[in-house]
Amino acid sequence: MWAMTQHRTGPVRSDAARLAVLDATAELFEEVGYDRLTIEGMAARAQVAKQTVYRWWPSKGAVVADCLFEGLILRRALTPPDTGDLIADFRTWIGSIFELLEQPRGEDLLRSLIAAAAEHPEVGRRFREALSAESAFTDRLRNAVKAGQLPAETPLRDLNEAIVGIVVIRALSRDPIDPAAAERLLEAMVGASHSLFGADAE
Repeated sequence: MWAMTQHRTGPVRSDAARLAVLDATAELFEEVGYDRLTIEGMAARAQVAKQTVYRWWPSKGAVVADCLFEGLILRRALTPPDTGDLIADFRTWIGSIFELLEQPRGEDLLRSLIAAAAEHPEVGRRFREALSAESAFTDRLRNAVKAGQLPAETPLRDLNEAIVGIVVIRALSRDPIDPAAAERLLEAMVGASHSLFGADAE
């Protein structure tokens, strides 16, 4: 968590206050969207002083990032289904992500998180963790390995980051989103993984 890694002077801050700010931010994000979200509004909803928020986080983007990392916002959109069919599950998941990004709120959120990550190294580190090794999609890939759909030696983190990269690049460039292109990429990567890491690959 951003606040837990910072060494700031001043009074000891209550974890209950931090959680109250996160809960308030998640509620306000759902109600008004990112653009209309303010530090003042977060503090008022959480019933803490504005300075309390700034002691924990350097910007509203950092607060929203913590909400995302702790599963308080967009949990459903960021969690892929697990029906046993990796390609079909990915098709459903990437479709929901792209549908979110086609909405102004989702597109602006992703850009704000990337901006916060660029400005604050700790946010960037946690952003990478949330979208790679510790992500719900990586868990889905691990299940595919257990089910024999991917070889055990498949570099899951690299595979996940390549797929997430499509989402980020499309959001930043504002290019039209084509779920079929992402699906073709996954199919190619799955095929490459079997060729490179499969049991018959010597």
